[in-house]
Amino acid sequence: MYEQLRQREAEGQTIRVALVGAGAMGVGIAWQVGRTPGMELVAIVDIDPAAGIKAAEAHGTPWQRVGPDDPMPEPGVLVVTESPFFLLDDRPELAIDVLVEATNTIGFAGKVSEAAIVAGMHVVLMNAEVDLALGPTLMRMAAEHGVVVTSDAGDQHGVLARMIDEIKLWGFDIRMAGNIKGYLDRYATAEGLAEEARIRRLNPIQCCAYTDGTKLCIEMAVLANGEGLVPHIPGMEGPRVADVREVFEHFDFDRYGEQGVVDYILGAEPGGGVFVVGRCEDPLQAQYLWYYKLGDGPNYLFYRPYHLCHLETTRAIAAAVLRNEAVLTPRHGRVCDVYAHAKRAVTAGETVPHGIGGDHFYGLIERCADADARGAVPIALLEAEGAAEARILRDLAIDAPLSYDDVALPESYLVRRFLAQLPAVATPAVSRP
Repeated sequence: MYEQLRQREAEGQTIRVALVGAGAMGVGIAWQVGRTPGMELVAIVDIDPAAGIKAAEAHGTPWQRVGPDDPMPEPGVLVVTESPFFLLDDRPELAIDVLVEATNTIGFAGKVSEAAIVAGMHVVLMNAEVDLALGPTLMRMAAEHGVVVTSDAGDQHGVLARMIDEIKLWGFDIRMAGNIKGYLDRYATAEGLAEEARIRRLNPIQCCAYTDGTKLCIEMAVLANGEGLVPHIPGMEGPRVADVREVFEHFDFDRYGEQGVVDYILGAEPGGGVFVVGRCEDPLQAQYLWYYKLGDGPNYLFYRPYHLCHLETTRAIAAAVLRNEAVLTPRHGRVCDVYAHAKRAVTAGETVPHGIGGDHFYGLIERCADADARGAVPIALLEAEGAAEARILRDLAIDAPLSYDDVALPESYLVRRFLAQLPAVATPAVSRP
């Protein structure tokens, strides 16, 4: 792939990239695209002009702020703007090949991704939330328009998907795909994490979604829908483990039967890594695997001690353009989703300004067949759209699951688009504000 990109660079056929979202990861993507042969960043979009400029300066080429009614700058000058939609019109001077969605939105991200697909652009989602909520819709649209929509290659689910592909190629059955998480507090709040967020240069809401486990569950649900895996229990088991090599002491792989699972370990070394457990019962192969110091089997551990987020985004970009391949898509449909549970006692009449990472709810991964049948609400649907916020209709105790009877969801693009993905027999009667 690297040599193909070098060849494109030499021939002046660079992959032209637009970046939507210039937060912590967006700045890194802007820098990385600028240092990857065969790629050219042509536009950066962020609602905050200062964030867009920061990413442009990290990219390191001349840039110019442009509005919808302004002429495009000279070739080679990076466009910095606050809205992506006018860039997705028929603009041969930009000729965008790939749009990278890196915002922390869901509804807005869905609208942008749909518009890019219709415009004939590949879409890379460094946004697991929209990937989970609207992945089936985006995958279908991408197929109809002859483009690729894909999860990012550097987040945990993208790295695991790449590992799984290779481990399957070796002839193993996948028993578990796992995340290594450092810390978890289901009841964390953005206010309580304000200082931690400042140190890590993160939005406090985003930091809270990481800390309360919702982001972990979302990433593993995206992987589950791509690989046909499930959590053994809602929220996964998540034992505290000192080292990843101890997984066989903490999980009972026999009780999963033939069904591969997603899970995580807490506090283990190597921090920031991911792991896969594969099964091979062939006696000849077992001799080789013992020689390779992988143990006696039949379950074998493979792990990667890091995932590098923005550094690996360019792999997803290149795979889409050069090979017409996705790193990960929800090809198994909605196997799993992440459902809202109360972080504290929630009172009827309260509104929910923030779903994911907010102070009202945390999310747990669960099989859709079970949770949908109970009328459980995916936490993504609590995202506010403008002034429209979800409103609680009935009191909830701490840790109680949220059902459609408990909440009036906002009248939003996201809710409409999500419900349209469901079979008619499974579409819930949704309370409106």
